[in-house]
Amino acid sequence: MSVFTAAADQSLCAPLSVLGEDVRVPLVTGGEVTYAALDYAASAPALQRVWDDVAAYAPYYGSVHRGAGYLSQLSTDLFENSRATVAEFLGCRPDDQVVFTRSTTDSLNLLAAVLPAGCQVFVYETEHHASLLPWRDAQVTYLNAPRTPAQAVETLERALADRDPHGPALVCVTGASNVTGELWPVKELAAAAHAHGARIVLDAAQLAPHHPVDIAALDVDWVAFSGHKLYAPFGSGVLAGRADWLREAEPYLAGGGASRTVARRADGGVDVEWHSTAARHEAGSPNVIGVYSIASACKALTEAGFDTLVAREQRLVAAVRAGLAEVPQVKVLSLFGDDAPRVGVISFVVEGWNSSHFAAALSAEYGIGVRDGLFCAHPLVRTLLGSDPQQVGECGAPEAAPGERSLNAIRVSFGAGTPEEHIERFVRAVRELVSEGAQWKYRTEGGRCVPDRGAAQV
Repeated sequence: MSVFTAAADQSLCAPLSVLGEDVRVPLVTGGEVTYAALDYAASAPALQRVWDDVAAYAPYYGSVHRGAGYLSQLSTDLFENSRATVAEFLGCRPDDQVVFTRSTTDSLNLLAAVLPAGCQVFVYETEHHASLLPWRDAQVTYLNAPRTPAQAVETLERALADRDPHGPALVCVTGASNVTGELWPVKELAAAAHAHGARIVLDAAQLAPHHPVDIAALDVDWVAFSGHKLYAPFGSGVLAGRADWLREAEPYLAGGGASRTVARRADGGVDVEWHSTAARHEAGSPNVIGVYSIASACKALTEAGFDTLVAREQRLVAAVRAGLAEVPQVKVLSLFGDDAPRVGVISFVVEGWNSSHFAAALSAEYGIGVRDGLFCAHPLVRTLLGSDPQQVGECGAPEAAPGERSLNAIRVSFGAGTPEEHIERFVRAVRELVSEGAQWKYRTEGGRCVPDRGAAQV
C-alpha cells in the first residue's frame, strides 16, 4: 500500500535529477535493487545540472586572479561571478562579504579565528560539532537544550542579560537541526541577540538545501553552509556576512592571494599589506570548480522554486512520519514536539534493536542508505535519548552486538532528488524489519554492524 494518497501524488512535482539516481547495489539476500540514498543530511547527491555545468567548464580550468592568459581570465570571471551568485542566493546586504571556504566547519573556524579580543560566545548544546567546538579561544557559554522555540529565545535572552554588556558577543545557532530536522526561530533569536548588543551567526548547513535563506530578512550577521549538502560536490563552503570583523583580523591563512603587497624591511624582516576584501581569508589557489559548483546549485534551486521544493519535501516528511507512527516500536526524536516545522531530516530509535544493526539491515537487505550514530551532535542525541549529556561516546556505531541497546539513533534524510518510491521502500522496510526481523545474521566488525557473509539466511 502506498504511503502517498492519490491526491497527494497529483501535487508532487518530479524530483530533481541527481547523480547516482540509477545506481544498482547488491542485496545480501540475492539480486540487485536501485540504491535509495536517504542520507542527504550527511551529503546530498550532486544535482545532474551541477555536474553538467562543471563538466562544461572543466576544459577551460585555469588559476584565478594571477594569470594574463585567456583561461585564467575566464576562470577569474567565473569565480567572481560565482561569488555574486551566492550573495544573491543568500540575500546579502551591499556591504556583506562572501568568503569561500572548504565547508561549514571551516567557515565557523574562520569566524572563530577573527573574533575580537574578549568576545563572549553563546551556543546551544544542541548544535552540530561544527558549531559547538570552534570557539576554543573565546569565553563560551553553553546553553541547555530548549524544548520549545519560545524557550530557545527565553534561554538566550536570560544568558545575554547576564553578560558583560561592554564587550563583543556572538551567538551561534543552527537553522535546522541535523538530528531532528526541526526549524529554529532564527529571526527571533537574531532580534534577541541584537537587543543585547550581540551578533549572531547562522549555521545553515541543513537549512539552505531545503529553505530559502535570506541574511537581510533574517537579520543575521553571518551565514555558513557547505556545498556538499547543497547538491554540489565535496570540498567547498561559504561564510557570508558582515565585513568588519573579517577585515580587521589577521588572515585565517597567511599566503599568496591574501596579501596585497609584501616587501623586505631594512632590518631583514617583511612588511605585509593584507587585502581588505574576501581575498584576505582565501589564501592559496582556491577551489574554483567547488566554488562554481556551489553557484550552479544556487541557480538550480532558485530556478526550480523553493515554494515548489518545500511543498514536495513536506509531502515526503508527512509520509515518513505517518509511516513510522504506525509502528509502535519506533520512537521519533524531537525537541519541539510533533507539530514543529521541520526539513527532511528524521531520527528515531527502534525498541529491541541496536541502531547500527537496524541501519545495516536496511542497507544489506533493502538497498537503503541511512545513517546511525550520534550524528556529530553528541550532547543533543544523548539528551533526546534521555541519557546524561556528559556521557562519553563515539561517533558511529558502538561495540555492541546486534539486538543490544546502544546510545545511538537512526537518521533518515532526503530532499529535492528523492523519489517517492524510496520513501515507500523505506517505510515498508521499517515495518518488515520490526514485524519479521532481519533475514540475515550480522556481526560487529571494526565498530560497525555488518552482514556475516559466512552465515546463512536466518
